[in-house]
Amino acid sequence: MWSMAGVSEEDQLDREAATRVLRRIWRFLRPYRLQLRLALALIVVYTLATLGGPYLVKRGIDRGIKAGDAGALDAAVIAYLVVAALGFLANRFQVVLVGRVGEGFLRDLRVRVFDHLQRLSMPFYDREKAGVVVSRMTSDVDSLQELVQMGLLQFVSSALLIVLSVVVLAIVSWQLMLICLIPLPFVILASVKFQRDSNRAYLSVRDRIGMMLSSLQEGITGVRVIQAYTREDVEVGRFGRRNRTLYDAHMRSVRIQAWYLPVIELAGLGTTALVVGIGGWMVTRDIVTVGTIAFFVLSLSNLFEPVQQLSQLFNQVQSAGAGLNKLFGLLDTAVDIPERPGAVDLPPSGVVEVAAVSFAYGAGAPVLRDVDLAIEPGERLALVGPTGAGKSTLAKLIARLYDPTEGRITFGGVDLRDATLASLRQRITVVPQEGFLFNGTIRNNVRIARAGATDAEVDAAMEVIGVRERFLGLADGLDTEVRERGTRLSAGEKQLVSLARAALADPAVLVLDEATSSLDPGTEALVERALERLMEGRTVVVIAHRLATSERADRVGVVDEGRLVELGTHADLRDAGGRYAALYETWVRGLART
Repeated sequence: MWSMAGVSEEDQLDREAATRVLRRIWRFLRPYRLQLRLALALIVVYTLATLGGPYLVKRGIDRGIKAGDAGALDAAVIAYLVVAALGFLANRFQVVLVGRVGEGFLRDLRVRVFDHLQRLSMPFYDREKAGVVVSRMTSDVDSLQELVQMGLLQFVSSALLIVLSVVVLAIVSWQLMLICLIPLPFVILASVKFQRDSNRAYLSVRDRIGMMLSSLQEGITGVRVIQAYTREDVEVGRFGRRNRTLYDAHMRSVRIQAWYLPVIELAGLGTTALVVGIGGWMVTRDIVTVGTIAFFVLSLSNLFEPVQQLSQLFNQVQSAGAGLNKLFGLLDTAVDIPERPGAVDLPPSGVVEVAAVSFAYGAGAPVLRDVDLAIEPGERLALVGPTGAGKSTLAKLIARLYDPTEGRITFGGVDLRDATLASLRQRITVVPQEGFLFNGTIRNNVRIARAGATDAEVDAAMEVIGVRERFLGLADGLDTEVRERGTRLSAGEKQLVSLARAALADPAVLVLDEATSSLDPGTEALVERALERLMEGRTVVVIAHRLATSERADRVGVVDEGRLVELGTHADLRDAGGRYAALYETWVRGLART
């Protein structure tokens, strides 16, 4: 039994939302308004040509055949050919113009959305799931694709054809026009029901497709686990059940069309029969001409087919409107870490000072409370503490990936919130625990740190941390393609490229999420050497997952339950018998057992 349960209403727009979307579209289309006006003019020409053909048939019958005037008949035939050619050319150019405008609009929209996504801050990506963000650029844009290619053209053309058909039919014979209106209420009622039912069916199909794709993705990404526990039959059965619900949803959509399309066809045939029957009686009484009857019979398709097309286009328009509404909502998302008007550049070096800083993610409980800390130029500070204590958050605040809820963080006396983002990223660089590489060469991945860097500067940065020879040993050297996410390189090699980026950026402050905690011992030694070279002469804040790192730091900060509870050298804290001493003792015992 097909069910509507679980259908999301997010794709349905009320009138106010639809109006807002239309206004935004019009503003987005400003560069294309001249082309749109030309396209609209071509649509009018094509519509008039569509209606002009049957009218010329009427003239040919009434003034040519019936009157026995060969000249009038020839003129009607020639005019018909000219109108047909004009309609063909207008249709061809309107398709090209509307397609160009539509694809240009989508191109601009994609670029604008991607540009905005690149500028949104970390709090946004904490709130939003990556899959939802990606769907904005994929499924929501795809929902517009078919509409802008042909749907928009068909929508405008059908609406215009209905209006002009009613006007022209009424001018030619208002009596026969009234006859044509007899089935129209039934057609409208059927179209409204079709629109409502098909919309629900469409939403259900979308919902079932999402469920099936989710099952497919899980089955592919988790295939090793599935095979390890011989769950192939279970997963195939689950996928089969979801596939069946998609089949049922599609069949519901098919059944809705199966009753609606014959209703429209029957209405057209019934109206034609009425026009021929009653019109024939009117011809015998000289109320209308034979040509008029022919004109109505040929033109009736222009009245009923557009109604059918508009009903079928409704879901497409609804989906496109919903997709645009989501995209506009994304574009309206404010940047959480903005650059203030009148922002100033940070000085080349200075003290990093954390003054009475507290922080909470969103409306949650504070994860940092009243933290005070000063890091001198060239000092190495290791942050340690249990998982969830807040040490990573503190490091992110120092790099201004987030802004503190209370208090302030300064560099060289300048509040980070008052600094230009360009100078901030130049002075303070974050090196994550896992090096992320983009599809491209090793050299280009290093150059991400400074887009205008020359090959010689890239080579020098790699030489500074002692990793250039490692990559020159590859078949293509620094021009080796790393492939998507750097799959061609090992975890250690990816981390080395990440460190080379930081060397090329040449920051005053390095914020490190301990870069060797997940590497094998052989690679770890190589990365450690590169790190030591990179840290020389810089202020370093490192999140220490292992206390061996804190042993080499100038000072150690112990973060626990959101507070900086201890601060001092490794030796002093170890001898003090506090929380750091307890952590260090636990770590030493763990090493002894291994």
